[in-house]
Amino acid sequence: MNVIATEGALGTADINRVMQMIPHRYPMLLVDKVIELRADHSAIGIKNVTINEPFFQGHFPQRPVFPGVMVIESMAQTAAVLVVYTLGASSEGKLVYFMGVDNARFRRPIVPGDQLHIKVTRDRRRGNVWKFVGEVTVEGKLAAEATFSAMILDE
Repeated sequence: MNVIATEGALGTADINRVMQMIPHRYPMLLVDKVIELRADHSAIGIKNVTINEPFFQGHFPQRPVFPGVMVIESMAQTAAVLVVYTLGASSEGKLVYFMGVDNARFRRPIVPGDQLHIKVTRDRRRGNVWKFVGEVTVEGKLAAEATFSAMILDE
C-alpha cells in the first residue's frame, strides 16, 4: 500500500504547510488550514469565505454566493493534503487530479463570512486512485456533500 505516515497518525497543517503539500495558489487555493489529519483515513480542513474572493464580482454581485464548484474544489484540496500526508514528503507538490464527482448535493447557500469545515474520509484506494466522501458544514449545519475520486500523478 506504500503508506508512509503510520495509519491513523494525527497531524495538522497551517497555511504554509498546506502550500508545501499542494501546488494550488491564489485565487485557487481554497483551504486555509487543516485542523485534523488522520493518515490514510480522514482530514478536516477550514476555509474562511470572504467578500474579497474574485468570483464574488460575478456570482452574484447583489447576493454573493460561494460557487458550488468551489465547494467541491475545497473538498478535493483537503483530500489532496490527506493524500500527501499519508504518502509522505516525496509526494509534496504533486498534482492530484479529479477523476469523478458523484452525488453532489448543496444543502444551503454559503456566503461571505461563513467558515467551512471540510471533512473528507477515504472510502477506498487502489494504486494511485483514491475515492473520498466529503461533507462541508457551516456552524454545524450540513451545507454540501459529495463522493469523488482522484488520482495522484507520479511525474
